[in-house]
Amino acid sequence: MNVQIRLFAVARELAGVDTIEVSLGEPYTVAELRRALAARAPALAGVLPQVLFAIGSQYVGDGTVVTADAEVACIPPVSGG
Repeated sequence: MNVQIRLFAVARELAGVDTIEVSLGEPYTVAELRRALAARAPALAGVLPQVLFAIGSQYVGDGTVVTADAEVACIPPVSGG
């Protein structure tokens, strides 16, 4: 199964693209997606432990199962001041 992951903020800057496609067997979890994303875009490896993932409009945890039609977003932490 292939899933498009939209990247935001520093994740987009590090990867140099707005979206990345990863391919995994079904079913798979956000944790597996996180590992696949690190393998596909090694520049993201340093920030992936801190990023949040959302499916649709809901933030999800690492144990959440990702479906084939999922709209996945990778959202790094932001700092302000």
